[in-house]
Amino acid sequence: MKILEPNIDSFFNIKIHKEFESQALQVFNYQYHKNIVYKRFVDLLNIDVKEVDASNKIPFLPISFFKSHKINIGKEETVFKSSGTTGQTRSQHFVTDTSVYKKSFTKGFEQFYGAISDYCFLGLLPSYIEQGESSLVYMVNDFINTTKHNGSGFYLDNFEELNSKINELETKKKKYILIGVSYALLDFIDKFPQKKTSGIIMETGGMKGRRQELTKAELHNELIHGFNISVIHSEYGMTELLSQAYSQGEGIYKCPPWMKVITRSTTDPLSLVNNSRGLINIIDLANINSCSFIATDDLGIVNPDGTFKILGRFDASEIRGCNLMVN
Repeated sequence: MKILEPNIDSFFNIKIHKEFESQALQVFNYQYHKNIVYKRFVDLLNIDVKEVDASNKIPFLPISFFKSHKINIGKEETVFKSSGTTGQTRSQHFVTDTSVYKKSFTKGFEQFYGAISDYCFLGLLPSYIEQGESSLVYMVNDFINTTKHNGSGFYLDNFEELNSKINELETKKKKYILIGVSYALLDFIDKFPQKKTSGIIMETGGMKGRRQELTKAELHNELIHGFNISVIHSEYGMTELLSQAYSQGEGIYKCPPWMKVITRSTTDPLSLVNNSRGLINIIDLANINSCSFIATDDLGIVNPDGTFKILGRFDASEIRGCNLMVN
């Protein structure tokens, strides 16, 4: 039986749930037959693929497999690697076509914030840049190059220069987004607390072992105080995905139409739970050439309207998936 590759452009034109459902099932069928690792995982679960007739029946691959296996279809164009502390194994995402990633993050961002060209982008992502091969740095760098706004760029530990640029943008009343890893944003406001911020402050999570871990609410409270701003925005993405969800306040995230978040039981990795606390499963149709169905280690709540909140990491990581494949 010939398995046709799904039309990638159709993912980015999804308008209603019925279209998402149809596309998800098509992608599942394609990845089951074309992705060797995912097929083996599904087969070891003794799942009859012919009976998978709804997205809630699709098996989700534990995210840890991106550390132990090469999850891809076709020859990779680039490899993105996760950030991590010293000694940690970094996840690897073998990306066959970076143009799909670019289309996904561009359309996803503009759905929530409008044209990229409207903003000056200030990147504060030192640990990601230091370790290299970061999908987040790739995305922000593309935003910087797309906007061509004078002053857009990465500001590693040169906080004085960043502070000067923010003051300039505030004085000129220019639209800007400061996107940064949590610990670096906190380090910045420790040295340069802001008088009044009119731009968008967007955290991407992560203390990376540099500071004490905080809950999302604690982090946002500190950032709101330090930037003298009413709300903190957030970007939720990861190396293993090619799409991002965004929060425009209160830690409530929204997905683009080709991405969906579901919760699963903390005690049974194959059991989904509706509208309650659980571990986060993600469908990312943009992951057409790796795996679109990923069981993460994040704990969260999904609301009836599809929005979600992240509560933190689940400690009992040994429960995170069916550890059927050790090699």
